[in-house]
Amino acid sequence: MRPEAVPADRYGAPAPWRRRALIGAVAVVVLAFGGWVAWAGLDAADPDVESELIGYDVVDEHTTTVDVQVGFGADDVVATCRVRVSADDGLVVGELSFTATPDDGTRYRPEVRTERRGDSVEVGCTTPDQSRPR
Repeated sequence: MRPEAVPADRYGAPAPWRRRALIGAVAVVVLAFGGWVAWAGLDAADPDVESELIGYDVVDEHTTTVDVQVGFGADDVVATCRVRVSADDGLVVGELSFTATPDDGTRYRPEVRTERRGDSVEVGCTTPDQSRPR
């Protein structure tokens, strides 16, 4: 069964500008979203600083040595890197922050004091313009 069309002579015909306005509004929203996705992708593609955990060595119950590789996007970048050591139950047992610059090189080997034996390590570096670690 086919639904009956709304009689235009009784209720009036829809304004022709409404469809064009809807299409225009949808186009603006789609373009804005697409622009945001492109901006976010380009911003993430060229970070100020990147860090990579190369390895770590649990020296004893209260010391863990960490090997960190830091990559810089420019020569004038000053990064703050944080190393966290967690125990086997997931609790953070040691934490250390250090400053990294291109002048110091790209390999760092900080020694982290821990409350008890560490089991895993995570590393992340940030800059004033890059708040999320990479």
